[in-house]
Amino acid sequence: MTSSEFYKPFRKGIPTISFMPPRTIALVGLMGCGKTSIGRRLAKKLELSFFDSDQEVEISAGCSMKEIYSVFGEEAFKSGERRVIARLLELPTHILATGGSSVLDEQTQALLKDKSITVWLDADLETLVARVSRRNDRPFIQDGNQRGTLENLISICYPVYERSDIHVKTYDEATNTTVDRVIHAVSEFVKEHYPDHCVLKSI
Repeated sequence: MTSSEFYKPFRKGIPTISFMPPRTIALVGLMGCGKTSIGRRLAKKLELSFFDSDQEVEISAGCSMKEIYSVFGEEAFKSGERRVIARLLELPTHILATGGSSVLDEQTQALLKDKSITVWLDADLETLVARVSRRNDRPFIQDGNQRGTLENLISICYPVYERSDIHVKTYDEATNTTVDRVIHAVSEFVKEHYPDHCVLKSI
């Protein structure tokens, strides 16, 4: 599909599908795939609140993710993350950026499946390496071997991400372009699975 064909439904005077998300939209994917940046802009366009589960865990714990890992350990972080995501999913419909490994927890998987529409933001390895290497606050990246760590996480996490309701490839492109493609994918999903939440209108 060309870019002109994709944007055709959004041109002025052309009937298009408008939708109201029936559930929270939960963004899943590895660190560096853009969950937070895409999530914030997606929330703004859909006029919904935005939450980042990593940030909410830090707020609840009163310290950074790296400190949680070093002081309390991985299991304590996962337990806190599970509780935070469960709490967030009880809030009114919003956009939720989840932690990269949160879906590996079976209870969290079940919560997301039951209470949200999950969207996998799938970035290629080179994009992930480039983005992750610019930050030093990733608790899983300790030894500078970003590529090897990410390759290992891909082998573990991707089979789980593939169970998501929606799969959107992300590229080295403007964030708003990716956001538009996420909106289009979610719109198609809602139209198929929640038709009562769609309205045909002209814009």
